[in-house]
Amino acid sequence: MEKTISATDAVRKFSEILNSIIYRGDHYTVRRGGKAVASISPVLPSAKTLAEMKELIKKLPPLGDEAEGFKKDLKEIIRRQPLVPEKDRWA
Repeated sequence: MEKTISATDAVRKFSEILNSIIYRGDHYTVRRGGKAVASISPVLPSAKTLAEMKELIKKLPPLGDEAEGFKKDLKEIIRRQPLVPEKDRWA
């Protein structure tokens, strides 16, 4: 998300700003005297957030002919999963 912040607020909330950049991928424009003077954004522009996952999934190519085989593989993996014990062994 693109946000605008004053230079004074940037100084006061620097740690909070860094966290929002790291964990949410936010971008900040820093203004001083009403003019944009700097921008702060993630170092790795390819890093994605969970909020962007829907769009990323939409861009994936369809499985086509491989879809049925993939579905069967998933069902087999699920079938082979060990059962969760009903009783806690350590209690």
